[in-house]
Amino acid sequence: MPEPTAPSSRGAIDLAAFKQQSQPEPVSASGEAAPTWVRSVNQESFPEVVALSQQVPVIVSLGSPRSPASVQLDGVIASLVDAKRGTLALATVDAEQQPAIAQAFQVTQVPSVIALINGQPVPLFQGGAETSQIQSLMDELLALGVQHGVAGTIPPLGTTAPAAGPAPLPPLHQAALDAIESGDLPAAESAYKQALNEKPNDNEAAIGLNQVRLLMRTEGKDLAAVRAAGAAAPDDLQAQLDVADMDLVGGHVEDAFARLVAFIGRNAGEEKETARARLVELYSVVGVGDARVVASRQKLARVLF
Repeated sequence: MPEPTAPSSRGAIDLAAFKQQSQPEPVSASGEAAPTWVRSVNQESFPEVVALSQQVPVIVSLGSPRSPASVQLDGVIASLVDAKRGTLALATVDAEQQPAIAQAFQVTQVPSVIALINGQPVPLFQGGAETSQIQSLMDELLALGVQHGVAGTIPPLGTTAPAAGPAPLPPLHQAALDAIESGDLPAAESAYKQALNEKPNDNEAAIGLNQVRLLMRTEGKDLAAVRAAGAAAPDDLQAQLDVADMDLVGGHVEDAFARLVAFIGRNAGEEKETARARLVELYSVVGVGDARVVASRQKLARVLF
């Protein structure tokens, strides 16, 4: 079966994900519940999705509710699928809670998006994708469905509740996000630090602080110069930290992690601990549930112990 061309999964980190907000649920003009062709599935209900793929192409999005990138992506895909009015369907899967499904599709990274046509998988992409790319892939899927006799229309799989609007963020969190949008990173850092002073176990503030500090460390730096310095001094702590930061912001997540794990394995003492602490910060930026973080943690454990 021919496969659509997959967009690159190595795009830059989306700063909009810092807001950790999903796309709003579709509602009718009257504010009443709207039909949807989206459903969340688990291992028990997945055979129903396979059967559904004999009628229409079904997009399967494997992600994590703890990953802002996954939540944002699912919102975009859901909106586009619902606009097709039953010629496509979307099944969302929590890959952390449903590892058997992730393993069946050999998923090593979330979010990952595939499709099913007549029960056969069609790989689409890993990581993020532009809305225009997703729309183009949907058009290809519909054409592929016609070729394989899967070009029906199905009734809605449910309805969406009327949107009640997002819950307001804590004032300091909102202040930090406003500062990020206006480009005032020091103010964002200050707001998150104040939030942690008031509530030391505020995990969202801790993650936000790490994200902002990453942006502050990389702001205005020249990638080529940073890479050249890192290549010239593989055991210089600051040079390696700088390259890892730039790699992460540029979307080269595995490269950033591998660089610091390798440095930790070659060094000892205070420099080793500093590199380990930075790596843990970068884990939080990407998301602790991300498959790349899980894999890197295993490699880190091997060099530490």
